[in-house]
Amino acid sequence: MSIWSQIGNLFEEIRQSEAISQIIEKVSSAVSGLGSGFDRKQVTFTIAVIALSAKMAKADGVVTQDEILVFRDLFEIPEGEERNVARIFNLAKKDVAGYETYANQIAKLYAEEREALADILDGLFMIAAADGVMHSREMIYLENVASIFGISERCFERIKMSHVKPDEQDPYTILEAERSMSDKELKSHYRKLVRENHPDRLIARGVPEEFVRISTEKLATINNAWSMIEIERGLR
Repeated sequence: MSIWSQIGNLFEEIRQSEAISQIIEKVSSAVSGLGSGFDRKQVTFTIAVIALSAKMAKADGVVTQDEILVFRDLFEIPEGEERNVARIFNLAKKDVAGYETYANQIAKLYAEEREALADILDGLFMIAAADGVMHSREMIYLENVASIFGISERCFERIKMSHVKPDEQDPYTILEAERSMSDKELKSHYRKLVRENHPDRLIARGVPEEFVRISTEKLATINNAWSMIEIERGLR
């Protein structure tokens, strides 16, 4: 059974009139008592991220079709499962109030796995940049979520830099590397980042397979940044 079907089945027992924060709590509690076919962490994670994504799309006051399409692509929703996701997304996108609740729920869920929280923030940046414009209210939203997640300023700048136009990107910021590093040190650092951001590592951290697009995009950005440095330093 897919994670979307698991969520859909659980929603059958929950009233549509309830706030999504209550739904997240109820689903988290309900899943904890189910068998091995259910992963409480993955299901709770997915619902909370859908809620945050919907809030992100609405942060500038308008939910655009581009943002909705990026959201759907980000989660790689299989055909026939759209309804299960749409129920959560539509409930959460009504306004931007209360997103701190979802951010805190995810932060608590992944308190010992900071890499997963950075992946989530990366996905929210993808949603924000989908319409080609990063609005000031969206940036405030992202900064607040990052603060709740306990993400460092340097990590935030790295994620932010990876979502600007290619000709405006600083490869050293994206790799969180120092310009003073030797070629050998940089290459070793780059290889370490590649290992840490492989999609398999993301799944190993407890993130649902449906969410691995974030890791794929992140890995591509890291590889591109390294290519820019190779050209700059005459390493190729």
